[in-house]
Formats: sequence, C-alpha cells, structure tokens
Amino acid sequence: MFDSLIIKLKSITLLDKYILRQVIEMFLMGVCVFTSIIFASDTFITLIKQISLFGIPFKVALMMIILNLPSVVVMTIPMGVLLATVMTLNDLSLKSEITVMRACGIGLNRIAKPIFVFAIVMSIFSFFINESIVPVMTKQSKDLALWALGQKNIPDGKQNFVFKELNDHGFLKRLFYVGYCEDKTLHNITVLDTSKEGTIQVLQAREGKTSPKGWNFEKGAIYTVDREGKVLNTTLFDDLNAQFGVDMSKELNKNVAKEMNFPNLVKYLATTKIDADQKRELVIELFDKIALPVTTVVLVLIGVPLAITPPRVRYNRGFLFSILIIFIYYLIRALSISFGESGKLEPFLAAWMPNIVLTIWGMILYYKKVFTIE
Repeated sequence: MFDSLIIKLKSITLLDKYILRQVIEMFLMGVCVFTSIIFASDTFITLIKQISLFGIPFKVALMMIILNLPSVVVMTIPMGVLLATVMTLNDLSLKSEITVMRACGIGLNRIAKPIFVFAIVMSIFSFFINESIVPVMTKQSKDLALWALGQKNIPDGKQNFVFKELNDHGFLKRLFYVGYCEDKTLHNITVLDTSKEGTIQVLQAREGKTSPKGWNFEKGAIYTVDREGKVLNTTLFDDLNAQFGVDMSKELNKNVAKEMNFPNLVKYLATTKIDADQKRELVIELFDKIALPVTTVVLVLIGVPLAITPPRVRYNRGFLFSILIIFIYYLIRALSISFGESGKLEPFLAAWMPNIVLTIWGMILYYKKVFTIE
C-alpha cells in the first residue's frame, strides 16, 4: 500500500512537470510577443513624439523607453500567462491527452492545479517588479527627460542655429534663434512666440540659459505685436524667467504613482496637499498596484474552461481566445478607469472592476466546464 502511494505521488509530480514545462515555454514566448507589440506601437510613437516635439536626442529618448521596460513587462505578464494557459490546454485537448488523463482518473480540476500555482507565482513576481524595480526605473526615466528638456538639445559651440517648438496639433508654437552657444550659455537670442491667439510676442536678449525651471534671459526686451504688425507693448528687462516648452509641473507629476511603491504612495496621499482630481487618479493607481498582479490569476480562471476544446473541433482556438479575453479585459479596464477619474465610479471599483467582472464570468464557466462534466 505504501509503495502504491509513492508511485501515485511520483506520477502526480511528473504530470505537474509535464504541464508546467509547456506552460513556461509558451509563457516566455507570450511575454516576448506582447512586449514587442507594445514597444512597436505605443512606445515608439512616444519615442517619435519626444524627438519631434521636444527636441530630445534619439539616444536619450531610446534610453527613457528602455527604462520603462519593467512597467511594460508588468502589463504583459498576465497576457503571457493567459496565452500559455489557453494554448497549452487547447493543445492537450486536441491531442486527446486530457481525455486519456480523465480516463486514468485525473480530473480537469487536477490538471489545472499546476497552472493556477504558476499563475499565483507570476502574480507575486509581477507585484515584486511593480513595487521594487518599476519605481526606480520610472524615476530615472523622468530625471533623464527633465535633463534633456532642460538642455533643449543645444549643441555647445554652434553658431546661428534655429530650433522650434510645436503645439499638440503639429503647428508652430515658438521659434528660437540663437547667435551662438558657449559654455551652455546662449547669446544673441530671439524668440518668436505665437502661442497667444491674436498676438505675437518677440523676445530679444543678449544672454540666456535653459533649465528644468524654465528659460533665464538677461538684458533684453519683449515686443507684443498684433497680426497686422502694430506694436502693442514694449517691455524692457534685466533678468527674466520664462516658462517655455513643456510645463515642468505637469512633467514632474506625470508618473508620480509609478515612481512610488504601495507604502510610499499611501504616505504621499496622506501627507501631500493635492487637488481632488489628481488625488482621485492617484488613489485609483494605488488600488491598481494590487489589482493588476491579481489579474494574472483571474485570467487563468476564465482561460482554463475556454481552452477545453469540444471533440468535434479539430483546430487550436487558443490564440484567438487569448486575444478576445485580453481585448475584453482592457476594454472594461479603460472604461472603469475613465469613469473613476471622472468621479462616476469609486476608485476601488475603478481599479478592480475588470477583475470582478471576469472573476464572475470565469467562475460560471469554470463550474460548468470542470465540475459539471466530472
């Protein structure tokens, strides 16, 4: 009897290894594929925008994107686990291996057990990355962005050069002319500012410097001209600080939630005075730090029953099911977060609504597929 128990335990261990080997291989492929897709779409669009609008050098913009890679991986881990789950079980089903396992007394619930264990491990791993690596990398990316924006990509020693700043629609917002640059100091500066409707401002200064706090000009004048060329106002100055380019206050707070782990963000919300809209967004981000890793387990719950192929189906539907589930998840996520940020939905529900909806759906499917069949 004892020998038979040992043999049974060994067979269960071999089953777990057999399933996990296929799941891990497919998971690694899925993470690479989904990460590449995100990088090839949204990330490189951001890269081009940073280069064209803000004048950030290509190498600096590329480094900023690489520093944001951990945050992308956190998003693709649930996708990769879902793809691995559906593809693996769908393949076992098509090869009739699940039928053989059930004939040997191994139920669908037991077959799915190692996959759920793997999903829990990946959920913890995702939470670890989001809490320890992502804040550090995001902070470095922001510091690099502010440095590049402060430098404005002005080549030291160059003479008679022009660079421009565009608005959100791609039209000219400001045109900068610099006589020459020496020791990071600009000389003989002329700025043509068309950002205010109906008027044009012309700023001329002998010297100037750029920094994340703005542009510092010395010894110059500002001429306000209407569209017909009539001078409306003239202002002389010895020292002037102008907020040209990116709004640094917005840039500093752009990814403040990603720059902190869960305890630090709780402390920030409790000790920092911020407006109600921004606080609502940060509270949603706070709850999302837990909700996003948990999504890994939720997607497995709904992926397992959908992966079991009926006997009459003789093709692998795993990839199509994975894409469909991911689309539904991110559609619900986008809607709930939008409602949460507008105040129509509580922050907790805004972050957790996708998990709640898919969990209910997954439990119904799982019960019908796994328990009623057995």
